[in-house]
Amino acid sequence: MSSLDTQSMSVAGETNQGLWYRLYNGLTDFQFISRWKVWFTASAVVIAIGLLTMLTAGLNLGIDFTGGTVWQVPAKSASVVEAREVMARAGISESKIQILESGGQRYLRVQGPDSSPSQQAKVSNALASLSKSPANQVSVSKVGASWGDDVTRKAWIALIWFFAAITIYISIRFEFKMAIAATVAVAHDVLVTVGVYALSRLPVSPATVIAFLTILGYSLYDTVVVFDKVKDNVNTVGGQGKTRYSDVVNNSMNQVLMRSINTSLVAILPILSLLVLGAGIMGATALADFGFALFIGLLTGAYSSIFIASPVLALLKEREPQWKAIAERLSGKVPSQLKAGANNVSSQTVVAETDATHALTGGSVPRPRKPAKR
Repeated sequence: MSSLDTQSMSVAGETNQGLWYRLYNGLTDFQFISRWKVWFTASAVVIAIGLLTMLTAGLNLGIDFTGGTVWQVPAKSASVVEAREVMARAGISESKIQILESGGQRYLRVQGPDSSPSQQAKVSNALASLSKSPANQVSVSKVGASWGDDVTRKAWIALIWFFAAITIYISIRFEFKMAIAATVAVAHDVLVTVGVYALSRLPVSPATVIAFLTILGYSLYDTVVVFDKVKDNVNTVGGQGKTRYSDVVNNSMNQVLMRSINTSLVAILPILSLLVLGAGIMGATALADFGFALFIGLLTGAYSSIFIASPVLALLKEREPQWKAIAERLSGKVPSQLKAGANNVSSQTVVAETDATHALTGGSVPRPRKPAKR
């Protein structure tokens, strides 16, 4: 038995192993690229719904972005409904009310618009009476929107610099088309995360913005891992002219799939513990905004590196003449750049056959006229 037959049998035996074995050894054959329309459609629907919600209802901006007054008082039994009724009787119809727990203590936190000192005192006395606490335990703070505006402006500047930096880095490290694909994936993550916040009506705080900028780096990292494997395979298998670029990308994704899964799990599990244990059980609600934004961003980044960035790269590269010619040849079509040459060869063959026939018949067969030279 030849070594080639032995190798084929070995590969066939490995592909018959279980899913986890094939995942850890890069032997899976999931078709990511061929289903790019499904992934793009799903993302487009989610983004469209999120943008529509944001345009109609807007984001639920926290007090740091909108400004206003915040009252906080220890409350063992006061409910959100009772606090809302107290605020309505005090003349504040629109308010955001939360029940917070920290260090075993339960707090009632009420956020309302800017109010006069007399109205602030009226609300403080009403909340103290509701929570059965002394009036001096009601803390009142007034927050201006200028600080939130400054955070938003700096976040936009950081986002622009981030896009510019990743474009330059990936263009130098890999190539410009990979930079385009990575930028599209990051933009996808931004739009999906914003859409989720618009749909869920969760408050957007400075911690949310910080987490939002943090997840962009993770999304880029996972994409670069895939692109690095694509580059290696293009330099080896792809250079032989026997494989489509989309197949090279698909094989590369299967080879690093387990690494991407492990990376995502290692990043997501601590965030889940932050949300469940920190914010949920221990009552550290200040961590909820930061943790939830990270959780959504990590999931979106893991998705986009596989289902957005890589298909975009394959679609861009297969428009290049060399890869387009390989795809056409493997599909049984005549490569487009060879059609003109093939037509010229066919014309020359017809003329040669006519000359031979003319000589054998003594000139009885009329010779076709050659096209006039221009």
